[in-house]
Amino acid sequence: MTELKLVVFDVDGTLVDSQADILGAMSFAFDQVGLKLPDRDTVLGIVGLSLDVAFARLVPDASVSIRNKLVDAYKGSYRRGRVEKGTSLPSPLYPGARDALKHLSGVDEIFLGVATGKSRRGLNKFFEGHGLEGVFQTQQVSDHHPSKPHPSMLLTALEEVGVEAGSAVMVGDTSFDMDMAKAAGMAAIGVSWGYHKASALTSADIVIDEFHDLRDVLVDMWS
Repeated sequence: MTELKLVVFDVDGTLVDSQADILGAMSFAFDQVGLKLPDRDTVLGIVGLSLDVAFARLVPDASVSIRNKLVDAYKGSYRRGRVEKGTSLPSPLYPGARDALKHLSGVDEIFLGVATGKSRRGLNKFFEGHGLEGVFQTQQVSDHHPSKPHPSMLLTALEEVGVEAGSAVMVGDTSFDMDMAKAAGMAAIGVSWGYHKASALTSADIVIDEFHDLRDVLVDMWS
C-alpha cells in the first residue's frame, strides 16, 4: 500500500509575490491613524503572521484600539485593491509555481494544502484570481487558528487528510513557516525568493532557490 504524503504551502512570499499589495495596504493603514510607516524590510518581515500579531510587532507601543484600527484599515485597503486591480495582475505567481502545483496534484499519493496568514475571504480571492480552485485538499487560514509559528494550522491539516507528520512537509519563505513545521513534527523546506532572507530560515531542512528544485528535494526526503 502506497504511503500518503502531504505538501503544505505558505501563500504570500512563497506561491505569490504580493509585496506591492501588502506595502500599499500598510501605507494606507498607517496614514489613516497618523503613524509613520516602518521601512519596507520591517513590514515584509511580518508577512505570514496574523494581522493582530503583525501590528503588535510593528507598533508595540500603540494601544489596542489603534492596532485594531490598523487591522481594519489594512483589510479595507487590501479588499479595495483587489476590486480595482483584480488578483492575478498585482500579485503574480512566482516562476515555476503553477508547474510545481500541477505536477504534485497529479501524483495520486500526494495531498496538497495551504497554511496562510490570509483570511478565508482573502484565500478564496487568491484561488479565484489564479484559477487554483480545487487544487488544495486542506486549507488553513488565520480566521480559525493562532498565528504562525503555532502549529495549529499544520496539525489540523494533518488530521484532515489523515497523514502522519513524518510524511508531510511545509514549504515557506519565512522563519515563521519553518518554526511552525518543526513544532508540528514536519519537515521544512525554505524558499529563498520570499520575504525573509535565506539566512533567517535556520529551522529549514533545506532551502531551495527555484520551484524547479522542489520535485527532486521531495523525492530525496521521501526515498
